[in-house]
Amino acid sequence: MDEAEREGTPREVTARCAAGAFAGTSDDGVRLFAGIRYAQAPVGDARWRDPRPVSPAEGIVDATRFGAVAPQQVNKAMDLGPDPVMSEDCLFLNVWTPDHADGQALPVMVWVHGGAYTFGAGSQPLYDARRLVASGDVVVVTINYRIGGLGFLDLSGFGTAGHVFDGNLALKDVIAALEWVRANIDGFGGDPGRVTAFGESAGAGLVTTLLATPRAEGLIHGVIAESSPVSSVYGRERSQRVADRFLSILGEHEPGRLRDVPAERIVDAAARVFAEIPAVDPGTIAFSPIVDGDLVPEPPVTVLAEGRGLPVPLLIGTNKDEASFFRFMKSPLLPISDEQIDRMFADLKVEDPLLTLPEMEQVRAAYEDTRHRAIGLGIARDVGFRMPTLWAVEGHARVAPTYLYRFDHATPFLRMVGLGATHGSELPYVWGSVEGATKGPVFRLGGRHAAQRISHRVMRRWTAFAHGAAPDAPDAVSWPAFDSDRRATLVIDGVDRVVDDLDATLRAGWGDEVLAFR
Repeated sequence: MDEAEREGTPREVTARCAAGAFAGTSDDGVRLFAGIRYAQAPVGDARWRDPRPVSPAEGIVDATRFGAVAPQQVNKAMDLGPDPVMSEDCLFLNVWTPDHADGQALPVMVWVHGGAYTFGAGSQPLYDARRLVASGDVVVVTINYRIGGLGFLDLSGFGTAGHVFDGNLALKDVIAALEWVRANIDGFGGDPGRVTAFGESAGAGLVTTLLATPRAEGLIHGVIAESSPVSSVYGRERSQRVADRFLSILGEHEPGRLRDVPAERIVDAAARVFAEIPAVDPGTIAFSPIVDGDLVPEPPVTVLAEGRGLPVPLLIGTNKDEASFFRFMKSPLLPISDEQIDRMFADLKVEDPLLTLPEMEQVRAAYEDTRHRAIGLGIARDVGFRMPTLWAVEGHARVAPTYLYRFDHATPFLRMVGLGATHGSELPYVWGSVEGATKGPVFRLGGRHAAQRISHRVMRRWTAFAHGAAPDAPDAVSWPAFDSDRRATLVIDGVDRVVDDLDATLRAGWGDEVLAFR
């Protein structure tokens, strides 16, 4: 990597790798190479087909602007930045690296964004990696992948010899990005032999699925999963029902015409399916990775619970009040009412008669100290996030170092409005964005200094893990690896603490049977 002789800030810098030469910028000790294409544009005949590698670029490629984000509906909870450009041509990544990375081999952290498999981008302002790079001495890569109907719809059963459709496209996009990283990151000062894939929500679901994907072996050397819906990965029968409903809404079943439909119509039809599926089948979602028997041979939650995942270190956890966000946003994604929860359990019994389900009285006993109107929130949180995480941890700890956390911190304002440590609330702490100007009312009632101290610890723990060490931070409690004797959990709050068997009551209520939706 060599720096252009140019005065002023930001300065121009150039990185050279197998994929070509890229001109980025350096500002305050951190370099950014934005909008690098890692796969060919998935447009025209390439829509709903596997990602295709790109040829090495000729000349010096401008990497000073983020690439287009995947087509999606506007979501007030998802800040895509000022005037985002949306396009199916969205397979871009961004590399953030410290100025001193020349000739080094720093650990690499590859971020897979969340957004219910339907929203978001790697270029969201929240994912500005400058503070994470500077505090942890790491290289950070943020990626885009296809989402919603263009990334998670499985049309493979509707194709013909002349019109072939592939499946698991978003997961394959993530793998293609990781392959690009393995081949090229050394040109940016990164170590291709020490890559940690990390993500939140849907992004965490993708990285935990990677642990059950044989093709990912050698591409990842660690995983950090924040609020992963580990068990929300479905089989072909369900994915085909979703695809059939999508085509009915779209009003188009002719394979030869599907690639001519404007992307906006696909996004709109997918949005309707996104809302309908959890209403019809509580506890399930329309779009997610697919157990296709090939790329993903088995349900990831089953593979992980049985200790058969890729044997790489895992740092994983959830937030204390995950479900409050979904209630606040009036989202259909989690079953919260008594009626929805009862229907979810009834559907599970119909789909898998051999499944040993706990009785509802047994489950509700785990929440006997919870106010009645909050029991649904607790069950929704635990069926969607906490219990699948616990099942995965119990098995994966047998094959690799595994660290379990629960994020409990909430600012006074978030506590006052009843959100607490809700879904996604750990993100500003992971990315250090509590340091700068923060949009919204989060700190209206104070709490910024406490948040900054917590953020410093979280960033140090996450990057220590990426370096291959225990996820510890200076002047904070040490975080022991999970084992079946202690079941140690790090509770992240104003003062971090380690609690043995934090989830004993939940485990007793839900039992040991892994609930893998089909």
